[in-house]
Amino acid sequence: MLEIRPNCEHCNKALPNDSDEAMVCSYECTFCTSCVDNVLHNVCPNCGGGFEKRPTRPVNCLTGNCVEKHPVGTRKVYKPIDKNVFKKILKEFNNIEPRKR
Repeated sequence: MLEIRPNCEHCNKALPNDSDEAMVCSYECTFCTSCVDNVLHNVCPNCGGGFEKRPTRPVNCLTGNCVEKHPVGTRKVYKPIDKNVFKKILKEFNNIEPRKR
């Protein structure tokens, strides 16, 4: 089950459960669309993977699986990327499709 982290790891922008701007990699590293597009160029600085839009945890409990019974995460991860370190990762992965990295 996804943790649904509450912020962008790079710029610390709030990304609540219902945010349309939250993007995650397969390890659930969480960034906003602006950072993914303009800073990271769809390359996760932590694992080298690509990003997908993060799903929203349902608020309707009809199925029993909802935010009320499975709250979203509160742990903030804020570690702005070191652009000099990230250059090497970006150079290695930028021209390879995320599913082939």
